[in-house]
Amino acid sequence: MTDFDNPYDAGLQQIALDSLYLAPENRLLQSGSLPAVTLVLGGVRSGKSRFAERMIPKDRNPIYLATAEAMDDEMRARIAQHQARRGENWSLREEPLELPKALLQLDSHRQPMLVDSLGMWLNNLIYREGDVAAAVDELTESLMRINGPVVLVSDEVGLGIVPDNALSRSYRDQIGLLNQRVALVAQQVVFVAAGLPLILKGMQK
Repeated sequence: MTDFDNPYDAGLQQIALDSLYLAPENRLLQSGSLPAVTLVLGGVRSGKSRFAERMIPKDRNPIYLATAEAMDDEMRARIAQHQARRGENWSLREEPLELPKALLQLDSHRQPMLVDSLGMWLNNLIYREGDVAAAVDELTESLMRINGPVVLVSDEVGLGIVPDNALSRSYRDQIGLLNQRVALVAQQVVFVAAGLPLILKGMQK
């Protein structure tokens, strides 16, 4: 699929309909092994990154795929905070742009992966005037091919006020569409607010 502005509407509608019939007890996160692809969504300071990190089995030498670039003191401080929280058993790979290729390459290592975040990856593409539609197609194709497990963190920015400038509105629209595309290929989707998870897709067996 190459038309980024037209996600799989029928699939999204079916996911929404299915979620209406899930009993509350089936919205609990299943313990045990992770599926191939998990998407964790949330707003700023929602606890989404911390929650995603806790999903990853630490005894399997997990890989942290960082999409952020340390371009100022604030971002450097955030990166350092995340590194300290994860601990020394994680390996780090910085992939601000070539995320789809990195996922396929690292999947052969049979180590769990954490991507943080899709929002920064999209921001990097926009900033460098990359082909966002093609990159999103490549990402979803990679996610459909990998064995995983991979947990991807992304921003949910569509719940607030409408931005007052065209660039911010464009980013809001594109991250929303990106999240929809990834959610369709993920086996599990979790929304985090105030540090608490709500399972949107995938249920306890």
